[in-house]
Amino acid sequence: DSIARQYRVNEQIRSPRVRIIGEDGEQLGVLTLDQALQMARQSSVDLVEVAPNADPPVCRLLDYGKLRYLYSKKERESKKGQKNTELKEIRFRPNIGTHDLEAKLRKVREFIDDGSKVKLTVRFRGREAVHQQLGLSVLKRIADDMKEEVRLEKAPSAEGRTLYMILIPSAPKGEKTEKKAEDLANAEA
Repeated sequence: DSIARQYRVNEQIRSPRVRIIGEDGEQLGVLTLDQALQMARQSSVDLVEVAPNADPPVCRLLDYGKLRYLYSKKERESKKGQKNTELKEIRFRPNIGTHDLEAKLRKVREFIDDGSKVKLTVRFRGREAVHQQLGLSVLKRIADDMKEEVRLEKAPSAEGRTLYMILIPSAPKGEKTEKKAEDLANAEA
């Protein structure tokens, strides 16, 4: 839609003489703007300026509404193919209980199954900051529990009073086996 808006249509065209291209792509020659507009009205289509910087500007006879529709359709199709991965954050404390950890792990699995990246953060308060190894052990325990489902994007690293790591979904098992089969086939060929 944003692409289609930049075209000048019908009365918006300012040049007194324009080169006309018909609906089928054939050249109709250079005409005055009034003649071109009349020709467009007779064919019940719009006069769309497609090359404003040419001398004289090039205009095409086509249905402008249809053009805008096709552009918006193309834009929607291209957006469909894009995968929007979000970064979700789950916070832990270094001395988290086992049941609390399991509950948060379920939430992490839920986010990973949705295809989101997950940032696991361990926050230290007060004198807890001295015992960074406790936070590291929490992150390692989570990584070990989920090693089948996730890949490590960013290894555990400290930033001030927080320790964090980022997990991303690993490729589905079906894709891995297909890829291995393709590699084998290519190696044999």
